[in-house]
This record gives sequence, structure tokens and C-alpha cells, in this order.
Amino acid sequence: MIGLLALPLSLNLAASHAAPGDWVSYGHDAGGGRFSPLTQITPENVSKLTPAWTYHMNPTPDVKTSGRVPTSTTTPLVVKNRLYLGTPYGRVVALDATSGKQIWAWQLPGTDQPPFRGLGYWPGDGAHAPRIIFGSTQGKLIALDAKTGAPAKGFGTDGIVDTKTPEIMNGLPNAYYGYSSPPDIYKNLAIIGSRVQEAPSKGAAGDVRAWDVVTGKLAWTFHSIPKPGEKFHETWEDDGWQQRSGVNVWNMLTIDAKRGIAYLPFGAPTFDRYGGDHKGANLFSDSLVAVDANTGKYLWHYQAVHHDIWDYDLDTPPVLLEVNKDGKHIPAIAVMNKSALLFILNRVTGEPIFGVTETPVPPSPVASETASPTQPIPNKPPQLARSSFALNQVADLTPELHAACQALIDKDHLTGSVRFEPIPSDHAIIRFPGGEGGPEWAGGAFDPKLGLFIVNTNNFGYVEKLVKAADGEWNMTSARFWDAKTHLYCQTTPWGMLTAVNVNSGDIAWQVPLGISDLLPEGKKDTGRPSNGGPIVTAGGVTFIGGTDDQRFRAFDSKTGKELWTTKLDYSAHATPVTYQGKDGRQYVAVVATGGSYLASPAGGDSLMVFALPKN
Repeated sequence: MIGLLALPLSLNLAASHAAPGDWVSYGHDAGGGRFSPLTQITPENVSKLTPAWTYHMNPTPDVKTSGRVPTSTTTPLVVKNRLYLGTPYGRVVALDATSGKQIWAWQLPGTDQPPFRGLGYWPGDGAHAPRIIFGSTQGKLIALDAKTGAPAKGFGTDGIVDTKTPEIMNGLPNAYYGYSSPPDIYKNLAIIGSRVQEAPSKGAAGDVRAWDVVTGKLAWTFHSIPKPGEKFHETWEDDGWQQRSGVNVWNMLTIDAKRGIAYLPFGAPTFDRYGGDHKGANLFSDSLVAVDANTGKYLWHYQAVHHDIWDYDLDTPPVLLEVNKDGKHIPAIAVMNKSALLFILNRVTGEPIFGVTETPVPPSPVASETASPTQPIPNKPPQLARSSFALNQVADLTPELHAACQALIDKDHLTGSVRFEPIPSDHAIIRFPGGEGGPEWAGGAFDPKLGLFIVNTNNFGYVEKLVKAADGEWNMTSARFWDAKTHLYCQTTPWGMLTAVNVNSGDIAWQVPLGISDLLPEGKKDTGRPSNGGPIVTAGGVTFIGGTDDQRFRAFDSKTGKELWTTKLDYSAHATPVTYQGKDGRQYVAVVATGGSYLASPAGGDSLMVFALPKN
């Protein structure tokens, strides 16, 4: 096929042993940039995309069930014309990536499920065949033969390792421990974080561990909360570290395969809105930690939020960048948290490339809390989502919306907030960004040809108040700042955005609203919508993204931000898409579209939707 491939600037593609037309990990390759070198689809022809095939994940669509409707946010893998997919029906399947025909399916034991966001792929080593490796929601690490779907021989017991070991469970065997994201594969290691409880505060440890992909044996552990005698243990005052849960990598991590460095983006400690029982800076919470990928040895860290009492986390996968600044080439890494602050760091040293200012922030009104007096704010780029709210900023797109939102404020005597304002216990505040960001788990993509980091963010506020229970545990009341009947938001627009940042200057290259509000009258629909699921970019100059709760799947010109193509789906696609080359030489774009997710969009779909240009 003429013009199908363009060689990208090298990050991690060569180290992954992947073909340019494959998609071998959530981030396309270990560097996490979600950049495909395929060029068949361009800004000039993307409007001609049509459905190629659809795979329905529900194996028993005629069986009526009660309870929660299964939904998915997963991103498939594509290797050598095989598409691998974890489904919300407890199955992992392999499909022919060109036709959609199912090759094999493997059912997890009992009620267990594959992780929410994708799978890992190990290419084999000559003595052992390629494997699909993933953690389950019930804490199992599972390896399957990529060719047959059978449990991998020699890996744990019948292809399964129970990772809920005593040291990880912190003496609390009934605490929750599982996996929501795929492992990253480095050499013969599967490196993976975990999903732990957000409350109560005592629970399983959030340590990151590496497992041998051949045997399933533990290779190394990195303690997310330093133990007594370990460096930085003093950042936890008194005994606040003991049995503390949280401080976990619940999302994807990233690997610089050339340098052998793994980058671990940690979240907040539990409970993540109150820190009076774990005072201090609380390393390695909300920190990007660089470790030797072979051994787990600490190299450096950068903390993006001190003493997190907002659940801001480092909630997006880090992305390797190549920055050219002041005539110098800098190997860099980008990482964001839910506050929509984008930190661009030297990935060898951890130093901010555009500078960071420790900025004074408000103290906590809760007597037993000691908020950090400052927070790090990058000098560049600017914050990529709303970070405050004043009571004169109520949406007025329709009289009905304005009245509903004003009534919500008046009924509960709500007040606005400024950036990094701690949550009070005597009344509720309207906090931006709320618990869904800013950016959500999907994060951004990097186009090395254009030098642009492209990311979707939400202007999504929460109404929150701290509440102390009778047993002394702190919790909160929390609700979206919207008209619940219409799902229209209560602050002025935009409500969701797609932004491109020039990584060489730190400036915004372009920014556009992402999504429309169909309920609004003509001329007012272009509000932007909250999104869950991120973009991918291609050497052909096209950015693909679903994510929004308006049931659209879109393509943008990566250089300008112009919307080039949109199609309406039966259900919203709250997942990150992939693009790949089929055995017929055509470029395909695939995305899971089931609705649901944190955005509470209508659920009920079970489709993997695949698009391509018409056959010649």
C-alpha cells in the first residue's frame, strides 16, 4: 500500500520489537506516546472513513440479567494481525484484526474480570511462545498463550499467580486488592501497579511489583510508602504510614527501554480528602518515581502534589517526549494530575524543563488537618482546565439551566473555591477540578513530528464536604455540579476541551471544545463535554478520540485542531482507540463503545467498532 508508513522519531518502537503497523501496548509502545507511524488516513481523506466490522463482546446477548450493565473502557492490542481484547464479560478474546473473526476466547474463573483498561503482550524469547499477561480485578496475575489462549505452561499454577501476598495485604486479608490497568513489559518482566481501596484508610499496600513473565515469580518490589530505615520514611509523621493504603499506581506506568528506566505515577494516600492522620509530605504519594526497570532501585522522584487532600493523584500514564529547547535536545517525560497541571521533566534527572514555582495555597479550615502551605505550579504550560469557581460564573445557556443551578447553590448554601482550596467540614464547596479531573486516566498522546502533546481535559466540578463518622474515620459527601435531569453543567463553558501543547516552548498550540450538548438549541450546542478515554495520533497528521458522553467518535487535524470527521455511535466510547495495519494493507481504527464509565452516560452497548477507508 503506497504511503502507509512513515518512520517516527525513535522513542521505544525499536526496543519493543513491534512492527510499525501493530499496537502492542496501551500506549502503542513502552514510551506511552500513542503515536502510530501509519499514514494511509490523512486530513484529506479521513472524512471517508466507514465501518469495517463490529465485534460484540457479550457472548450471550439473548440472556437477560439483572443488576449492573457491563461496560468497558479497554484498549485492544494488535500484534501480527491478531487483536487481543479483555471484555467486561469475564473473557479475554483474540480476533482476526482484518475480519473481526474470533480465533479464541478464555473465560476467567468464577466472577473474576480482566482489568478495565487493557492487556499486556510479551513477544516470547525463543524457548517460550508469546504471551498475553494481565492482572485481574480479584488480584490474580494471569498469563495466556497468545496463539491458543490456553493458560501459559510453567507460569504460576495453571497460568495464574495469586498476588495477594501477606506483605502486600498489610495484615488486613479482607482489604480490597486487584488490578485495573495492564502491566508494562520490559525484557522478561511484567511491571504492574494495583488498584486498592479509597476508604477506609487502612488497607493493602500500593507497592509496584515486577514478575517474571516465564515463571510468574516475584522479581522485585518498590515500596510506595518507604518503610522505617528507608529513605524518605521521615515524610510520614508519627505512625501515619502504618497499614496506609493508597499511594498506588492504579494506572499505566511507562518505560524508557533504551535507558532501562521505569516511571511510576503514584496516587494519593487514603483517605484521599483528609490527611490529619498522616501528616507530612507523604512520599511517594502524587509523585513520579523513576526506578531501574531491572531491579526496582530508586533513581529519582518528583512530587506534583504535597500532602494530597483532593484525590488529585498522578492519574495519567507518563509519556516520553523529545524536547528541543534553546538549541539543546532534552529527553523528557510528561505527566499530569487531575488538577490539569502538566509537568514536563527531564526524564534522566527529574528536573522541570520550564521551571516550577512553589505557590502559596489556602490553609485547611479543619482543625486537625495541616495542609501544605505551597503547591508546585509549572511556569509552563498553563493549567489545562478550570481550577476555581465564583458564584457569578453560573451557566446561563438557558433560563431553565440557570435557575436549576442557582437553586442548587441556594438550597445547600454552596460557596465557590480557588485553586487547591481544602475541603471544609462545616459546609460544602464547589471544587474545580473535581474527582474526574481535569484529565482522567487516559492521559495524552505525543506527536513527535509536530512536537505536540495532545490531551483532553474536563471542566467538571464537584460539590464536596468532609464528614467525620462516629468511629473517627473521615469521609465526605460528594456530588456533581450539574443539573442531574439534563446532565448540563452548572458553570460557564467550555465543559470539555482538547488541547495541543508545544513541548519545545511550553505554549498552547491550539485548544478547542471537545463535544456537543445535543439538548441545547442551535447556536449553543458547542459547549464541550466531559470525556473519559483519550486521544491517539498518527504520522498521517490525524488525532482520533472518542471519550465524550455525546456518543461521538471524532478525528481532528493534529496540526491545527480542526475537526475533520465525526460519527455518532449507539453508545459513547469511553475508551482510548487504536490504529493498525491489517493483513490486507489497509489502516484500521478501532474503539470500544459501551457507554457507562464515571460520566454516567447511558450504558448498554457491547461493541468494538472498527473503521477504515473504503476499499480501492
